[in-house]
Amino acid sequence: MTRPITLFTGQWADLPFEEVARLAGEWGFDGLEIACWGDHLDVWRTVEDDEYLQNRLDILKRNNLSVYAISNHLNGQAVCDDPIDERHQGIVSARVWGDGEPEGVRTRAAEELKMTARAAARLGAKTVTGFTGSAIWKTVAMFPPVPEGMIDRGYQDFADRWNPIIDVFDEVGVRFALEVHPSEIAYDYWTAHRTLEAIGHREGFGLNFDPSHFIWQDIDPAAFLYDFRDRIYHVHIKESVTQLDGRNGRLGSHLPWGDPRRGWDFVTAGQGEVPWNRIFRMLNAIGYKGPTSVEWEDAGMNRLVGGPSALALVKSLAQIDPPDTAFDSAFATK
Repeated sequence: MTRPITLFTGQWADLPFEEVARLAGEWGFDGLEIACWGDHLDVWRTVEDDEYLQNRLDILKRNNLSVYAISNHLNGQAVCDDPIDERHQGIVSARVWGDGEPEGVRTRAAEELKMTARAAARLGAKTVTGFTGSAIWKTVAMFPPVPEGMIDRGYQDFADRWNPIIDVFDEVGVRFALEVHPSEIAYDYWTAHRTLEAIGHREGFGLNFDPSHFIWQDIDPAAFLYDFRDRIYHVHIKESVTQLDGRNGRLGSHLPWGDPRRGWDFVTAGQGEVPWNRIFRMLNAIGYKGPTSVEWEDAGMNRLVGGPSALALVKSLAQIDPPDTAFDSAFATK
């Protein structure tokens, strides 16, 4: 089953978009999942400026690339987050940050996500990947004791803020894929269920599958794929490894990526603990035909080595064929 293999440009946003496209094309990627930061994509200009839109499309064409998805993870984080603070100032656009007043930031972030849907439609991409933020991630430690009503209000806040955003996605024929991830309204198996319930299982809102965040939480990524098979709108190829030696903890100890004292870390795909063979067999089983997007992140490896290395892994996994119905039929006649 042939799926497009793309490169997520988020970890390459310090480079000009044209340079990242050149590298991806030379390495043999089929397309890009374009990040809406750095100089890679300005969603407002994509919608309002035909010349800018054509420039992005021309860069892709020159490098034999297509666009299958765009990402607005960073601005999406501010839609629901509480508190809004200096961390957000470091990731959202200046347009979204404005004067930094929290509710104003949330409101502008929501408008940015609506415009992202319109930009995706103009580019011909059917999916926007990203984050939602969460008003209740701060309660994850469950102490001080968390009243049930506080959790209920958190999911209601998410629904109230995201339903109008998804209205625009529906209007332009684009889907949003939330990356199930720490700090989001959905960060594990059961919170993913509750998130979809909160938004009424709207077809315009699904999931971006990224197994790197499941490994250190001891969640089976293949089982997750099967159970959420109708909501898997996009797939990240991203890897992690646990380093639990009796001293290192799963919560990371406020240590930076690449520090050996962390209980888990990101590594180049194929060098950690993600069961890629099982995952690709499950992708075949559930009939997933969308992109497999390499999100390279590895503090211990040069990305000019890691990017092509991850691509080679995905190409090898693509050789796993879907179930052979001809074989099944022949067996049944014996």
